[in-house]
Parts: sequence; structure tokens; C-alpha cells
Amino acid sequence: MTKHTVSNFPFPALSLRRLGAGALLCCAVAAAPVRAADEAALNFVGADVESVIKAVGHYTNINFVIDPRVKGTITLVSEKSITKSQAFALLASALRLQGFAVVSGDGYAKVVPEAEAKLQSVPTQVGAGAGVKGDQIATQVFYLNYESSNNLLTVLRPLISPNNTINANPGNNTLVITDYADNLKRLGKIIAALDAPIAADMDVIPVRYAIASDLAAMVNKLTEPAGGAADAGRISVLADPRTNSLVLRAPSPARANLAKSLIAKLDQPTAQLGNVHVVYLKNADATKLALTLRAVMGSGDGAAGQSGGGTPAPTPAPTQGGTASTTNSAMGGQQGGGAALSQAPQALPAGGAAGFIQADVATNTLIITCSEPMYRNLRAVIDQLDVRRAQVYLESLIVEVTSAKASEFGVQWLGLSGDKNSSYRIGGLQSFSSGNNNIAALAAGAAKGGSAVQLPGGGLTLGVFKQINGALGLGALAHALESDGNANILSTPNMITLDNELATIQVGQNVPLLTGQTLVPGTSNASPFQTIERKDVGLTLKVRPQISEGGTIKMAIYHETSTVEKASLTAQSGLTLNKRVIENNVIADDGQIIVLGGLIEDTTNDNAEKVRGLGDIPLIGNLFKYQTRERKKTNLMIFLRPVVIRSKEQSSSLAADRYDYMRAAEEKAQPQTGNLMLRDLGAPQLQQLQDGHPAGSNMALRPLPLPPAARPAPAAPANATVPN
Repeated sequence: MTKHTVSNFPFPALSLRRLGAGALLCCAVAAAPVRAADEAALNFVGADVESVIKAVGHYTNINFVIDPRVKGTITLVSEKSITKSQAFALLASALRLQGFAVVSGDGYAKVVPEAEAKLQSVPTQVGAGAGVKGDQIATQVFYLNYESSNNLLTVLRPLISPNNTINANPGNNTLVITDYADNLKRLGKIIAALDAPIAADMDVIPVRYAIASDLAAMVNKLTEPAGGAADAGRISVLADPRTNSLVLRAPSPARANLAKSLIAKLDQPTAQLGNVHVVYLKNADATKLALTLRAVMGSGDGAAGQSGGGTPAPTPAPTQGGTASTTNSAMGGQQGGGAALSQAPQALPAGGAAGFIQADVATNTLIITCSEPMYRNLRAVIDQLDVRRAQVYLESLIVEVTSAKASEFGVQWLGLSGDKNSSYRIGGLQSFSSGNNNIAALAAGAAKGGSAVQLPGGGLTLGVFKQINGALGLGALAHALESDGNANILSTPNMITLDNELATIQVGQNVPLLTGQTLVPGTSNASPFQTIERKDVGLTLKVRPQISEGGTIKMAIYHETSTVEKASLTAQSGLTLNKRVIENNVIADDGQIIVLGGLIEDTTNDNAEKVRGLGDIPLIGNLFKYQTRERKKTNLMIFLRPVVIRSKEQSSSLAADRYDYMRAAEEKAQPQTGNLMLRDLGAPQLQQLQDGHPAGSNMALRPLPLPPAARPAPAAPANATVPN
């Protein structure tokens, strides 16, 4: 018999248990008949796991690399003789029960703890590969054709052993699983069964008598699963207005046959007498849509009359603000259409039958009188026009940062010699128009005393005077001032509007401006007659957005910001208004921030007043000067960010975000409680949102607490005795 070596197996160093395990294996091999020389029976009971691995490796001629953490005892018994491959598989299964795994390599096998097996260089197979079998660790990549890898990830994860992994790659819709080979085979069958088209049947059903859009809405409502079942079992029916047919998709042939049977029962000739049809609109305006349909029918009738040689149909009378002639200006008024109800019905030369289209404003419906073929054509147009229009949320940012700095310094002189008895008196005055403090006015007020004293202006003012006969006769006044002011103004007007509809927001004041004043002749004490004109001052923003098919947004914008000049509040000529206007047309993507325009202004003023000659003397000349310097920087930018809202979820998310912002601002502005001197009167507070709805019954604010005298008395119990 051929001699085998198992991983440098040192037979002389074996313990009794190891020697017994090797002897049992050798005896089993020797006792086997000649026809089964490659088979042996295994009988290891409570043997050391490392000895058993080496003994099996000696028998199967496989080199094993054993991790030092692989310790313990193992029982491995076969009642009959088994082959080398069966012995290897039996060893791998027994090790798996002990928490160890066998990782096959190039000519060798590693025995490691199960948690470390996925980190080794395990065999990798793609698709339905069968290279690794039994209880060996391997990695397999499954490509999915129909089902999403993320959906299958949640289904298959409980079927993977805790120490192994499963990952999804949404990029190419694949699953990467590392686990035992026999479990990978089972998972492959499960994935093949789940990776199937969602809809088992899809069909196109022509509609002969009814309108496809009406049938689609009715069938979808009737076949909706009860109890809020999953979407996988839902029947989907879509209408194709062009061919007047229904596209049916069902999860199973049985449910598809149910929908087809229902459609066949509903698609029957109408029992209604006459040719009057009522169409309920979901999104469009009945008045405007009636004008559009009349124009379509009128143009078609004219063409038919000319081609047929008959008398052409009369064209509709021009209406004020009709849709055909309405311009799409940004600041234009709302489109007309109110005259649609007063127009006379238009004749329809469909086979000589007369017909008309009338709009009912109260119910937003169209009343159509025409033949059946014409009605089908009109319904196809109505279904394409009566769609939910997208909305645009407009968020504008008006940022203005102003920095103003000023510095001034000057010296004024006042001199007077002699007294009131002197024959000649000599005096001098050095004063500047730029100074905030006039030394002459200060001296005159000080001489009079009392309320006539004029207080100096801002800054540091130092004065030295000499009193002559009770009056200030000689003095000097020095004044220094430096100012630094910054202003940061951020306005964020927000609004939401329908596609191609004008939106306007205006925040400000209505300021009176004096435009005229007249005095009545001969009455000097009479009040003058004044004429006043009021102007809106503040912020005005007007936007008309138009969403294109590609997702871009074209906007016609008018923005105006006006303020009242503070310096003109006391001016005799009246108020002065500062006004900034931007009017333009721009194109932006959904959610893109664009800059509309702005102003960057940097103004510097440098002024010096001096006494000629004396003011030019170096250093000493500053005593005969008054110098001022100013610098003002203004940065103004206007930004706009449009966001397209196409669904209810987007609108609810946006409203909840703004709602929570205002609620947080209210919480910060709540008055402090616990003041013993002031009674708690309460404060308004928005209700908290839950699933997009207020937590209370409505959005009402928290009521004010009633004083004790106004609170209603508690109700008496039903069995209480009321005293006389």
C-alpha cells in the first residue's frame, strides 16, 4: 500500500489518541478488499480535531493548512467504506458543525474559523457555476434580469449564515454572495424563481363604443385590491387616446381575464338618446378649454367646407382676451375667457348636424353637442389638454451689504479784543461749513445762557474760551469724529405658482408724497390746500415661469426694491425715493441658483477746508484746517432658485419644511414663564405636523387662557342636589 504524508505528520510525536486515530485509519484501509483499495471506513470518536484533519489529509493525499485557532475534539464515523472525495466532504461537514470552514486553494485546503473564511481567497464563480460543492466556502455572482437587487437583498439575507455575506450592486443589478457551496446552489434556485417579470400578461384591448380614458379610470377603481394590498397584485390599465384602446397589465392570467371581462361588459353601445355629452374636467379650466375647442372645430370646419365645395362654417366672433390672441408677457393680466358663456353656439357641419360646446363654470364641465365621431375626436383632444399642470416654487434672495466709514478733524477760532467801553474793538472768526459744530453759535448761546446753549454734535469736542465782561470773547474749538457702520440686509421672498401663470408678491408701505400746495388769497392764517399722492414703497416681485419639455424653466421676471431716503424726511421739497428695478427673461434648470443682477458701488469722498496761507504751513497748518473723509461700499445681488413641483409628495415636503421653520421661530419667540409680576397671557403657536397634517383637528392657533372670573364653573354631577 502506498505511503501518504499528511502535513508533516510526525508519527513518533503522536499522543495515544493521535496514534489510535492513525492506526484505526490504517487498519480500515488494510482491511478493505482488493476491489475497493481506494475506499476506507472512518472511525474517530472524540478525537483531536487537528489529528483527524491530518489523518484524512494523509488518506486523501490533500495538504491541509490548519489555523492555530482550530482546536477541540471531533467525532467522524462512517459505517461503510467511503472514497477519498467522500471522506473530504464528510470532514468538511463535520468541521462546519464545529464552527470551522474549509477553503480550497491551488493544491491545498485551509481550515479556518467560519467567520474568517469570507476573507480568504475563496473560489469565485459567476452565474450557475458548479466548481465548488458541498460544505466549502465560495463566492458566487448572480446577474438579475427583471427583479431589483436591492429587493432580493432583503429576501435572501435571512437565508445566509450569520458569518457570511451578501451584497447588492445596483449599478449592474447583481448580487454577490459568499457562503457554503450547497447553500449557494439552493440560493441560485430561489433567485431564478424570483427573478421573473412582474407582469405575467400584457395586452392591448381596442374600445369600440366607449371612451378609453373613461373606461381606464373606472376599471382601475373597480379592480383595486381591497385592504391596501401590495402593488405587485394590482391591475394597471392605461388609455391610449390616439387609438382609443386600453393597455392592460396584470400580475396573472386570471386577473387579466377578469379585467378583460369587465371591459367587454362596459364597452357596449350607449342607450342614451340624442348627442349631448357632459365631460367633467379634472385640471383644466372649462371656460378656457371651451374657447380652445371652438377654435379647433372652427378651423377644421372651414377646411372641410372649402374642400367639399360647400359654404364654409361661420368663424367664431372675436372675444376679448381669447386664448388665440393672448400674449405671454410676464406682467400681463390673466387670460380672458369670461365671454365664452355669452357666445352663440357654433355650427358644426358634421353630416349636416348642428352642435356646440358650452362651459359650465359652477361644475367645471363641458357640455358638448355633436355627432359620435366628432365627440370621439374632441375627447382625444380633451384628454391631452386636461392634465395636471406642474407648479414652480420660486425662492429669491436679495442680499445687500453696506459699509460706511467716515473721519473728520478740524479746529475753529474765535477772537475779540476790548470791552464795551472801547472805542475800537478787533475780532476774528475762523469757521468751516463742513463742521458739525459752529463756534460762533456755541459762543452766542453760551453768552445768553439757559436754554439757548447749543450742545455740540457727535465726536470729541474741546473748547478753550476767555470771558470778557461776562461774554465769551476769545476761544478755540477742536472737533474730531470717526464713524464705522455696516449693514447686512437679506430678504428671501418665496412663492409658488402654476406653470405659465403670473405670480406676484409685494411687501412694503404706502407712503404719501406731497405733490402740490396752494394758499387761498387774502387769508394769511388759513391752512394751505395740499394734494397728496401715495406710492407703494418696498419689495415687489413678479414672475411668470414656463416649464419646457426638457425640464428647463423660462422665466419673465420683474423685480423692484424701493426705500425712502432718511435724509429727506425733514426736507422742505418732500421725500426722496431710492428705487432699484430689474426686468429680464432668463432660463434656468430645476433647482439651479442663478443671479439676476446687482450693484457693486464703492464711493470715496475727501474734503478739506483751510485758511489760505496759514493752512499750508507744515504741521501747524492743521490748526487752520477742517478735513473730512468718507468711504461707502454697497454690494447688492439678487438671486433666484426655481424648483419644479410635479407631485403631491414634493409639495407636501416643501410645505412641511416651511411650516417647521416658522414653528421653530415661534418657539424661540415665546415669552418667558414664571414671572410673578406679569400674568401669562399665552402666545400663538402652530400645531405640530404629523404625516403632513396638524396634530390637532385644524391649524388653529393655541387659544388664549381665560381669566379666573371668565372661566366656566365645573358642571355638577348628575346626582348632585342643588340648594335652594
